[in-house]
Amino acid sequence: MAKEKIVLAYSGGLDTSVILKWLKETYDAEIIAFTADIGQKDELDGLEEKALQTGASKIYIDDLREEFAKDFINPMFQAGALYEGQYLLGTSIARPLIAKRMVEIARAEGATAIAHGATGKGNDQVRFELTAAALAPELSVIAPWRLEQFREEFPGRAEMIAYAEKHGIPVTASAAKPYSTDRNLLHISFESGMLEDPWFDAASDENKGMYVLSVAPEDAPDQAEYIELEFDKGDCVAINGNKLSPLQVMETLNEIGGKHGIGRVDMVENRFVGMKSRGVYETPGGTILFTAHRKMESLTMDRDVMHLRDSLITKYATLVYNGFWFAPERLAIQALVGESQKNVTGTVRLKLYKGNVMGAGVKSPVSLYNPDIATMEADPTKAYDQGDATGFIRLNALRLKVSSGVEQNAKK
Repeated sequence: MAKEKIVLAYSGGLDTSVILKWLKETYDAEIIAFTADIGQKDELDGLEEKALQTGASKIYIDDLREEFAKDFINPMFQAGALYEGQYLLGTSIARPLIAKRMVEIARAEGATAIAHGATGKGNDQVRFELTAAALAPELSVIAPWRLEQFREEFPGRAEMIAYAEKHGIPVTASAAKPYSTDRNLLHISFESGMLEDPWFDAASDENKGMYVLSVAPEDAPDQAEYIELEFDKGDCVAINGNKLSPLQVMETLNEIGGKHGIGRVDMVENRFVGMKSRGVYETPGGTILFTAHRKMESLTMDRDVMHLRDSLITKYATLVYNGFWFAPERLAIQALVGESQKNVTGTVRLKLYKGNVMGAGVKSPVSLYNPDIATMEADPTKAYDQGDATGFIRLNALRLKVSSGVEQNAKK
């Protein structure tokens, strides 16, 4: 009888390398490794050889960067998603794409289960498994870190390193690693280790070496840089007149933003599983794109449509953070968002300087801004009669006057 097949989300790091070998031995199964190229750069070097050497029957390394930018980052930015006022959801938005592709591979290979190396304390376990539940409820999910047998065997990193050495698994980890990272096209995150102390200053001079995508703002160029982003129906399609794909937009903006120290965030956030955690993020290109998109909307989006969409930002961002990308409520909100973006077209000019992104002009062929109406001078269009405001204010003040009168009578 053929062995059971398990598809493992594999990064090549210490945890997933050990998990690959452990799954093969514990379940006597064929392990198919899967790595999504979503912009990790050199972190992908040597993965195929390492996975096969560790015991995988095969490995998929799929370039999903364009799909990530087009079908995940862009729709999320159209929704204005910002978690707890700071986090641009760089890790959160990558997980449903990875899980989606895992499901596709599992079905193509005839696997009965997928597995991941997310811990039982984090958000990623939820994101992977909610996606699997939405797309392939027939598949089982194996989460070793939630299994007592696995935790007893590996109570700490020292035991994992010893296991790797015993089985000839090449790892570069050490027991003294000061923090963990997660990188993709949209951002890089840093957490755990020394960062678990919220009083620890991650922006100090001695910690400059931690950052990957950006220079410190104080070390950025002394000369400001101006850039222009062109939008079509809510998506950036060109930078400085050069037509670009969604992937190229992100790569270009990451390079420009990183040079100017843009996009660093240090926050304590609320995890879905109930605890607070401290995260440090670099999102240089995303910060520029997010700012430019909002400025484009300010000129082209109807007021009440904008306010309706904005009322859903917290809900939408929470859905993404918690792993509900493929849930019907996120899809319903996205449909509304898509409708709101049909006229978000034009050009935004930005000034970049030492960590700051400042507006420097916006124009559009479908602009809703009419200087003749907005002017403080005489209105040549006669579209607005200032005298009409008297009745407008009187009607809006009516309920306030009635309420105030009731309160005053109650005090007598």
